Amino acid sequence: MNAELDLLIRLGDYDRPQEVGDRAVQAEELGFDRITVGETTGWNIVPPLTLAADRTDELGISTDVVSPYGRTPAMLAQTALTLQDTADGRYRFGIGPSSPAITERWHGMDFDRPLRRTREVIEIMRAVYEEGNPAYEGDIFEIPGLGYERGPTENPPPIDVGTLGPKATEMAGRFGDGWTPQMFTADGLRDRLEDLERGANLADKDLSDLRVAPIVRVIAGEDREEARRKARSTIAFMLGAYGPYYGNSVAKQGHEDVVEDIRAAWDDRDTDAMAAALPDEVLDDLAPAGTPDEVREWLTSYGEIDGVDAVRVGFVNGMSEDDKRTTMEAVADLV
Repeated sequence: MNAELDLLIRLGDYDRPQEVGDRAVQAEELGFDRITVGETTGWNIVPPLTLAADRTDELGISTDVVSPYGRTPAMLAQTALTLQDTADGRYRFGIGPSSPAITERWHGMDFDRPLRRTREVIEIMRAVYEEGNPAYEGDIFEIPGLGYERGPTENPPPIDVGTLGPKATEMAGRFGDGWTPQMFTADGLRDRLEDLERGANLADKDLSDLRVAPIVRVIAGEDREEARRKARSTIAFMLGAYGPYYGNSVAKQGHEDVVEDIRAAWDDRDTDAMAAALPDEVLDDLAPAGTPDEVREWLTSYGEIDGVDAVRVGFVNGMSEDDKRTTMEAVADLV
């Protein structure tokens, strides 16, 4: 496969942060290029990523993604710079506009102007990187400024932006160093890459200057139907119950009727009906699920989309450790 291969790690799958370090070692041994970890309402990402960075030598380390509401911009810059030093320059910082549920029900903040906030946070982080000072006057933040005690850095971590919609993705292209979308069909991804490129051009950049690393949910197993059952359940839940954004995005990619049916089943909290409402062809558009050969073929095709630099492999719900090992080994054959 021409694209690099990243592994998305879900912190909720582990009992202790040290186990994330174990998974990172395993990923490096199998030849993955990078691991990435998201942060929602579970563990703080810094300790497990510190362990992962300390126990590996070449594996890239990423966050995927951090909320712009959960820490101040200066603290986000401190966090990113600390992880970059911990990982000896192998770290990439990931940020996204987040969601109303996490912002309001976890962080206790108003979900106000998420795109503007994300942009300003990125600009303030770059001010700390380049000037050693978060001084800034914006629509949301007004910061008089105070010197970062370690001063400007010569090797700041790149900033990846996780977005879905056209305006948000244009923002990612303009202000980010990379883009980490999720739940896109191949055709939907090609369409959105045009928005990313438009944003990059506004900043006098080329699309090739950005690391494009879409996330896909993957399961490979010899029991093809069981693998597809688990994937179908996960994708249906993400479309119907996991906030409005993934469902809205997939609906606009040509599957509006399917998303409506899945959401109607979720209104009754009928997860079996949600899965049943996801046709094979839509599952196949969104997720590689089946035998190892089928999964490798899907990922190879997706990774060959013009503009894609890496594919981020995430697990589906209900996978055993054997399922995860089988899936990791299957996709690692593409490295």
